[in-house]
Amino acid sequence: MNKFIIYMRWSIFLVLVTTNAYASTAVDSLVNEVFEKNPEFKFYQAEIDAAKGSRTTAGLWANPEASASFGQKRVWNEEGELAGRGEAFDLSISQPIEWPGRIGLRKAIAERDIELAELNLEQFRALLLVRAKAALYHLFAAREVEAATLEVSGHFRALKEVLAQRSPAGLTPLLETRIIEAIELNMQRKATLASLTAQAALNEWNLLRGAPTGTSFSLSPIALSFQPLQKDKDALVSLARSNDYAVRQHLIELKRQDFRVGLAQNERLPAVSIGPVISQERAGDKERVIGGAVSVPFPLWNLNQGNIDTERARKTQAEVSLDLAKRDAERRVVEAALAYEKKLKEISTWKPEAIEHFKEAAELADRHYRLGAVPVTVYVELQTQYLEAIQGLHDTRKETLEAATQLEILTGESLALINTDTEKT
Repeated sequence: MNKFIIYMRWSIFLVLVTTNAYASTAVDSLVNEVFEKNPEFKFYQAEIDAAKGSRTTAGLWANPEASASFGQKRVWNEEGELAGRGEAFDLSISQPIEWPGRIGLRKAIAERDIELAELNLEQFRALLLVRAKAALYHLFAAREVEAATLEVSGHFRALKEVLAQRSPAGLTPLLETRIIEAIELNMQRKATLASLTAQAALNEWNLLRGAPTGTSFSLSPIALSFQPLQKDKDALVSLARSNDYAVRQHLIELKRQDFRVGLAQNERLPAVSIGPVISQERAGDKERVIGGAVSVPFPLWNLNQGNIDTERARKTQAEVSLDLAKRDAERRVVEAALAYEKKLKEISTWKPEAIEHFKEAAELADRHYRLGAVPVTVYVELQTQYLEAIQGLHDTRKETLEAATQLEILTGESLALINTDTEKT
């Protein structure tokens, strides 16, 4: 038990460190493991390959078409007598030729698809980096809370066993015994929930690095600290309106829609098919014709106006979506900045030794309650407040971490707000 208490004190002390005590290579190594083994990369890479395949197809001419006909030819003279008979055939090959600029427009649309697929991969990389660092801290915090909950639950369990060996004399000792028994049952439930939370955090980490769900993972204490915002609200909003991934995606879609409108307008003009033609007839005399053929549809009834109107309407939708995405990015970055500043202010009021003092007081109350020097209300309150303080500390840090990473995702820049480090054991 003494070794366990010493370990807990040392762990809590390391959590409260406000300067980076380790080299950053440990976290970088763990994050690189996620980048190397995460299976979702294949999905986004395949999406890029698919878009490149569409780009290749968009730049190709249509395949030439061949047509042929065969038959018999009979010739009668003016008296109605059969003058000759024989075979007849004709053969033609035509190559469809697109109107100038049409293939270029299709290639431009396909290139926007490639750009969008590459942006999706870039976004996934950024989010994966955030998720990896957050998952590391979530795992550490969950294990810290689990250890503290098991410790407090052990205090109540040991105390209940001691009280069970005594014969309560009087009403007050009996009621105190029942209080301890009820709290001990509740602590068992909290310990179970804390254990499940820690296991879920481990499963999340294993999922990120592509490892089996049940793979164990030892993690040393994490030193996590935060820096004040160096940019004002207007600068953050400006960055978000241009660098947010959702805004950039809608901007690419708007550019692609511009080309779609141009393609629909270009398709009002028909494609031309040209190629050689050979025909031969043998019915008494032999005739052979070699020449060329041109096929041009007349755009009388279908001027593609319906598709043009459709693509223009979709362009309007893309413009509206882009404007809404910019406004949403502005709202989210303002909310994230406010949350970060509030949480950072809350963290600044903490005393590094506060949790240690709560822990010492809980242990002191545990010893002196058995001697009858501390009432049951003080004992129970100190134990529960010790747990709530640890949970509150980690929850606040996780919320601050979430706000900081949200700011970096929205602005598309490293704002140097987070210092996080750990060592793999």
